[in-house]
Amino acid sequence: MKLLVVEDEVKLADYLRKGLTEEGFVVDVAHDGIDGLHLATELSYDLIVLDGMLPGIDGLAVLAALRQSRQTPVLMLTARGQVEDRVKGLQGGADDYLVKPFAFSELVARIHVLLRRGAAAQPTPEATLLRMADLELDLIRRRATRAGQRLDLTAKEFNLLSLLLRRQGEVLSRTELASQVWDMNFDSETNVVEVAVRRLRLKLDQPFAQPLLHTVRGMGYVLESRTP
Repeated sequence: MKLLVVEDEVKLADYLRKGLTEEGFVVDVAHDGIDGLHLATELSYDLIVLDGMLPGIDGLAVLAALRQSRQTPVLMLTARGQVEDRVKGLQGGADDYLVKPFAFSELVARIHVLLRRGAAAQPTPEATLLRMADLELDLIRRRATRAGQRLDLTAKEFNLLSLLLRRQGEVLSRTELASQVWDMNFDSETNVVEVAVRRLRLKLDQPFAQPLLHTVRGMGYVLESRTP
């Protein structure tokens, strides 16, 4: 499990990194809201521990921006203990709220609860068919069809479509697509993602009335069925 800790207090951030690593997590750390939001939207995490008071962009603003494209579970850590502050965090999209100072054991327990909750919401391992609108992917037969018509996809196109469909409705950046599909670090000089998306779109959308693969300018790509 991979976690992101966004905390501006360096000593506390180091303490959390060390403790959570010892608990078996892979932990990335950001010390301000700008870096935290960048990592949270560019990379994939199982859970984010987010401080409410951050330099650059405060925690609630980071959370609001994150929720435009990601539903990653967020546990907010903050010194603001007033009820209205907790309500703002929860209404803003936080999944849980822990007030400083806190017991590390309670933090770990809350993280595990959120991760279990998220796992329960994911498709079961037995699910071998992915569907959206008139699109269907058979993961066992490696077949893709739309409106009953077979889509002739390459292996990479199938993997790209599978990732987009598994995370339908979520904007995926070029960096993440390059990492997940091609197992490569993103290079701004490489247009492999754009080329693959263009070719996939020709097969997936061009023959049909309703497009499913959309470009979100400056952010990435999303697979979703939009009402005309």
